Amino acid sequence: MANAQEIKRHIGGVSDTEKITRAMYLISEAKLRRAKKELDLTRPYFDALRQEIKRIFRVDTNVKSRYFYADDSEEYGGGTYGCLVVTADKGLAGAYNLNVLKKAEELLSEHPDTELYVVGEYGRHWFLKRNIPIKRSFLYTAQNPTMHRAREISEVLLDGFESGVLSNIMVLYTDMKNSMTESVRLTRLLPLHRRLFSPKPEEPVLRPFEFSPSLSVVLDGVMRSYISGFVYSALVDSFCAEQSARMEAMSSANRNAEELLSSLRARYNLARQAAITQEITEISAGSRAQRQSNQES
Repeated sequence: MANAQEIKRHIGGVSDTEKITRAMYLISEAKLRRAKKELDLTRPYFDALRQEIKRIFRVDTNVKSRYFYADDSEEYGGGTYGCLVVTADKGLAGAYNLNVLKKAEELLSEHPDTELYVVGEYGRHWFLKRNIPIKRSFLYTAQNPTMHRAREISEVLLDGFESGVLSNIMVLYTDMKNSMTESVRLTRLLPLHRRLFSPKPEEPVLRPFEFSPSLSVVLDGVMRSYISGFVYSALVDSFCAEQSARMEAMSSANRNAEELLSSLRARYNLARQAAITQEITEISAGSRAQRQSNQES
C-alpha cells in the first residue's frame, strides 16, 4: 500500500489535471456560443439566396445551369469525385475526428479515384500517415471558420468542377443537430437536383421579374454565393460539433477525476490513520520497554 505522501502527490496531480479539463470545457463552451451566434447572423442572407433560386425556377423550370442536372432523375455519375473533408486541428474531442475519417475511408473504398480537399490538422496528418494522397490541404486553422475562408475553399472546388476535372463535389462534415446529437454527413454539393429548391410543383409566376443579362447567368451567379454559404455552414457546423464533443469529453474527464479524487482521499485518510496508529503503537511499546528497564534496574 502506498504511503500517505505518495497518495498526497497523486491527489495533487489529479487535481491539476481536473483544473485543465475544467478550463478546456469552459473555453469550448464559449467558442460554441460564439460560433452559433455568427452562423445565426449569416443564415438570413443564405435563406434569401435559396428563395431567389426557388423564384428563378418558378419563372422558368427549364432554365439551364452547369450546377444542376439536366434531368432531375439523374443520380451520381462516373468520373472523379472531389471531397471536402472537415476535421479538427487536435484531438481530445471523443470520436469526433475518427467518425469523419471512418466515413472518408468508406468513400475511398467505393470511389478510389476521389480527390481529397482537407481542412484540419488532424485529418491532414491522418491521411499522410497512411500514405493517402491529398489534392489540396487548406493550411489555415479549423478553429476559426470565416466567410472569407469558405469562399476560398469554394473557389478551389468550383474550379475543379467547372474545368471538368471533377464530376461530383462532396462535403464530408459533422452536423450538430442539437446539443446532444451529432452526425457525420456526406453531402453532394454539385451537381444539384432542381427539386431541392422546388420539392413540390408550384404555380408559375404570373408577373415575372426581369433578369439581366439572362436567367442562366443570374442563376450561375447566385449559385456560386449559395455554394460558398453551404461550405461556410459546414465549417461552422463542424466547429460547433467539435466544441460540443470536446465539452462532453472534458465533462466525462471531470467526473472521472472526481471519482478518482474521492477514492484517493479515502486511501489517504486510511494511510494517514495507519501511520498515526503505528506511531502510537511504537510510542507505547517504547514507553513499556522503558518502564520494564527501570523496574529491572
